[in-house]
This record gives sequence, structure tokens and C-alpha cells, in this order.
Amino acid sequence: MIKDLSIICFGGEDWWYHHPHSKNHLMRRFARAGNKVIFVKSISMGLAPMKSGELVPRIKRKLKSYAKLARTTEEGITVVSPAVVPFFGSAAATATNRRLLTAQISSLAKRRGLTKPILWIAIPTAVEVVGRMNESLVIYHVSDKYDANTMDHATDPAFIRKLHERAIHAADLVFYSSRKLLDEATTGREKSHLLEQAVDFDHWSRISKGDVKVAEAVAQIPQPRIGYFGAIEPWLIDQELIKRASLERPEWNWIFIGNKSRGLDIEDLPNVHFLPPVTYDELPRYAAGFDVCVLPWNTEVPFTSYGSAIKVREYLASGKPVVISPLPEYESMREVLRIGRSREQFLELVDEALREQGTDLMSARQEAVREGTWDARAEWVSDLIEQALAAKPSSS
Repeated sequence: MIKDLSIICFGGEDWWYHHPHSKNHLMRRFARAGNKVIFVKSISMGLAPMKSGELVPRIKRKLKSYAKLARTTEEGITVVSPAVVPFFGSAAATATNRRLLTAQISSLAKRRGLTKPILWIAIPTAVEVVGRMNESLVIYHVSDKYDANTMDHATDPAFIRKLHERAIHAADLVFYSSRKLLDEATTGREKSHLLEQAVDFDHWSRISKGDVKVAEAVAQIPQPRIGYFGAIEPWLIDQELIKRASLERPEWNWIFIGNKSRGLDIEDLPNVHFLPPVTYDELPRYAAGFDVCVLPWNTEVPFTSYGSAIKVREYLASGKPVVISPLPEYESMREVLRIGRSREQFLELVDEALREQGTDLMSARQEAVREGTWDARAEWVSDLIEQALAAKPSSS
């Protein structure tokens, strides 16, 4: 594992989100190994479109985030929400954000004793700081099809695409979170790698041992319980599937756990239950009450089809039966997943999962992800970083 290095990660996501993302898992491990880490959050790709009703809530969230300034995690990671202009695409906004980011993060890095940091960029808009932080290495972590996300911001996809191409060119290492993203990459292939999602196996596998008490909020909902946790967005969840299930399988109870940033059409269905987000430490107690774990995503949305949801591996580690919508990333694991390629088949597979008996399939699911831990991913990434640093002219 790398140690005694400095890392500045522009994550593009909230560090404190209840369901940790890949950058969160990896940076925690790097910090524990003795590296100095700054995590920069809230560098978005722009404000939401006016019609979505998200403009005012987004501004309020950003102002609240800025008010927290820099905070320190138990691992010693400095988490900061810098002040930036939440609009992208114009030369003036780009120049302003470049100056704001460089000044704020450089000053913070100096105060925290970071020198020649590794820049870990996980959002295209952060490319503006490359070359301005006296960095030793640039890593570009591509975790989404950024220019296909037209639901959460109003920035021109062509502009996002240009930033993405600049980041590819500037990076020493490029990591892709899904096979579909990597397969479609046209430049920088020689420095690109598939960084698969992973799992805290011990954290989730204890569910199968039967010693995790089911959370009361779940226990009071009648069985069978069809469960999901994570992001809940009207464009992400296949609401037509849930409506159909509500009519055709009224005895099923669907449980959704997580942030619901805007209204959904399925909120008033009698057998659909929305629970607020819970901490990562508590989440296994909620999943322990699921009879079937599901990923009912609308994969006809182009952006969604590139997904590599961490929760699928967490579901598998729990040993619970898992039914998902078709995602290219998880086709290689179809022997241990039930993949519903139509709404009708999805419901049939949930029926099948509810009838599952014995422990052979449960064991197979857990074995499929047992070795794919975040510790293993961090070690693998560390080896690549060491190789890349050694290959840099300044290292000789």
C-alpha cells in the first residue's frame, strides 16, 4: 500500500452521503495507511435545469455545505466544500472557478502539510486545477457517463465532453468504474484500467449468519419484503415496473431506503414504503429484513445503463436473493444474479427468488464477491500508482 504521500481527491460527490461511494472507500484506506488526504466535495457540473424544481434546493444545499468549511474524518481525511460559481460553460465562469478552486485548495493543502500531491479527479469540471497544484501525478476516475447526465444539471453536454477529453489527455492514469465506460473509450487506452466496484464483505456477510437484528422500521412491514437502498430519483427507478407489481402482486411490500430529492409517481401506492436514509453502519440491519434485494432501475435511460451500482455486490455479500435490471457491468455475474430483461420477467424472477430454498445459491452469491474487497482494490490501485510515479521523469 502507498504511504507517506499526499492525495487531493475531487470527488464530485458528498463525502457524508449515507451510502459510501468508491472514492470514500478508497480514500479511507489510503488515509489509514499513512497518507495525507484532502477530499474536495460539491464540485458539481452545474445547477439543475429550472424545470426540474431543483434550482433553489441545490443552492440551499451548497450554501449549507459551504458553511461547514473543512472538517476532519476519524481517519484524518480533510473534507472541504469550496466556494465555486455553480454555472459552467462560459469563459468567465470557468476562469472564476479555476481561481477560486486553486486558491482555496492550495492554501488548505499548505496548512495541512501536503506536498506534491496526487490529484485524483472524479468529475470533469475539476480538470481546471490540473497543472496548478504542483502535483506529482494525475488520476482521472471516470465513474459515470458524464455527458449523458442531463437530469441533474443544465450544462451543455458538449462542454462536459470537452472537459472529459481534457482530463483524459492530462491524466497519468485513467480508471473506469464500468466495463461499458471502458469499452467505449477511444483515447488514452494505454493508461486506462477497469476499477471494478468492491464490497466490505465482513460488513455485509454477517447478515447471512442470522445475528443481525432487523430494524424495527422494516420489521413492522409485512412480508414478503422487496428491498432497495440508495439513490431514489424519478428517472432512475423504473416506476412503471413498481406500478405493475403493485397491481399484479399486491401482497408484496416494496421498501425504498434513501434520499428522495423530488416526488415520484409511486409514493401513494399502498404497498410501497419509503424510509429515510440511514448510516452505513446501520444499513445491514435494514437489509436483513429484505426477502429479496432488488435494483429496479430504468436502464432505458442512457445515463443509467452505464451504472455499476456498489449495492449489487453488497446485496450478494449479504447472501440474499438478488434481482436486478439489465446492466452491462453485471452481465459477467449472471450466474449468481437474476436479471430481469423485461418488466414481466423481473416480476417472475422475484417470484422465483421468494420460493428459493436451501443455502447453495446463497453460498454461491457470497463466494462471487468474497475476494473483491475494497482492501484488495486499494492495494491494486496502490501498485499502479507506484508504477506511474516511478515512470515520471521527475522521479528519476
